[in-house]
Amino acid sequence: MCKSDQATTSITRTDTELATAMCQDPTRRALILTALATGACLASSSPSIAEEDLPGSNERPQKGDVLVFAEGDRAGEVIKPQDLQAGGPPVRAWPKDPKTSVVRKGSRLNEVLVVKLEPTELDEETRSRAAGGVVAYSAICVHTGCPITAWVKAAGGDKDVFKCVCHNSEYDPRQSAQVIFGPAPRRLPALPLAPDDGPLTVAATFIGKVGAQQAR
Repeated sequence: MCKSDQATTSITRTDTELATAMCQDPTRRALILTALATGACLASSSPSIAEEDLPGSNERPQKGDVLVFAEGDRAGEVIKPQDLQAGGPPVRAWPKDPKTSVVRKGSRLNEVLVVKLEPTELDEETRSRAAGGVVAYSAICVHTGCPITAWVKAAGGDKDVFKCVCHNSEYDPRQSAQVIFGPAPRRLPALPLAPDDGPLTVAATFIGKVGAQQAR
């Protein structure tokens, strides 16, 4: 018998012996099943828990972080300008420390909206912190802390804007995400980006307070 056949036989015998032991001794059977279930549970849950508990995952975006997709088939992949569709819709992103590979998704206040617009549409202030026509803002509404989920025609115009569907606040990303409709008291915090064609890289921390007083 060749070595591979011996190995196969050994595995088969082990499985057979285990099954026999479980049938002959109900107590032992229960213990074995419990051990197997516990091991499977730990194996499936540990990576998710560890990722959100890693040091730095709760910290706000830092200079030098790269932005990665927050959802979809490409979740976790670094975002490049060419990945974005001109004119929107925006994509949701997390900042990631490229040195430690920690994705800063330990706090929902770290989520970012990234959208690619025509550079000529941006006002001077917005253009100064854009990567070409790509701009980034906090994804959390400053009114009551809801996530901003809509990209719709502005209530008083024909351009697409960010909208929080909780209380209908609208923000224009071309004008530093100024409030153009609804009860939000101030603009969305902007996240400056480095002006290059590579991976979207954070150039500075958020400008302005992230979220609302009620946000947690």
